[in-house]
Amino acid sequence: MDEDVCMSGQDAIVELLNVDKDYPLGRLTVKALKGVDLTIRRGEFASVAGPSGSGKTTLLNLVGCVDVATRGVVRVAGQATGKLSDRQLTELRLHKLGFIFQSFNLIPVLDVYQNVEFPLLLQGGLTGGERQSRVREMVDKVGLTAQIKQRPNELSGGQRQRVAIARALVTRPAIVLADEPTANLDSVTGTSIIDLMKEINHKDQTTFIFSTHDHKVMDRAERLIALEDGQIKDNGEGGVDG
Repeated sequence: MDEDVCMSGQDAIVELLNVDKDYPLGRLTVKALKGVDLTIRRGEFASVAGPSGSGKTTLLNLVGCVDVATRGVVRVAGQATGKLSDRQLTELRLHKLGFIFQSFNLIPVLDVYQNVEFPLLLQGGLTGGERQSRVREMVDKVGLTAQIKQRPNELSGGQRQRVAIARALVTRPAIVLADEPTANLDSVTGTSIIDLMKEINHKDQTTFIFSTHDHKVMDRAERLIALEDGQIKDNGEGGVDG
């Protein structure tokens, strides 16, 4: 595929062009991704699905600017990540990306409000009043206003994941990446978390890309991208609504 084919116009927010990712393992080289071509459009709600070891997390790490491709081009919000310095990658993560992890990654000594506020403090640029307004709006959006002064160990797994979603969204990122966001939740709670993500996607046109091998979660996706042995077996284009 040539570069012009990969480009899908101004609505493309993530583009991977012939991307390989290799990891050295002793004398061997593990090829985590092999010749991946993928375009994600602004406002999509897409799931990257596949068995363990298929390359899902590697793909999210490349899009999330926590790793760079061995070969090929990765563009995030119009920027080719392989050409950016570490500082520029950090800036891109801070201002364009939000992350939701399967282990929640909340700071245990901080309450809900402080956990959600934390990325705004890292980002800088807002007054205390502006931060407070933004945090309270997001906490309310995920239904945790009553728990705003509680710490993570006082919350259920589903509530902690809701805090993680609020923290990911409080910076108003263009893209939210979620790596197995329901892995540590029961099926009912997991479905409600996906429904919440989908509601925010529809309301705010935030692009969501999440990885899963949970078939119940796959069924909730509007686009299902199938990975196997580091290669895309189905890019899900036929299943995109609209």
